[in-house]
Amino acid sequence: MAAKHLSPEDLADRLGVSIATVYAWNSRGGGPRFMKFGKHVRYKIADVEAWEDKHYVEQMAS
Repeated sequence: MAAKHLSPEDLADRLGVSIATVYAWNSRGGGPRFMKFGKHVRYKIADVEAWEDKHYVEQMAS
């Protein structure tokens, strides 16, 4: 069975950001890769997880 896709609202909830931020990422870049089906935008869970993994910040030891 295929993994469920996230809507922009689902992504905003998952990341704790506003829906306006998600739409800004879609128009300007910077967010996870997405697909369009007519007027509907969807995100594969695997693409969101890969994008999240790229945003880890390594802390330097003091």
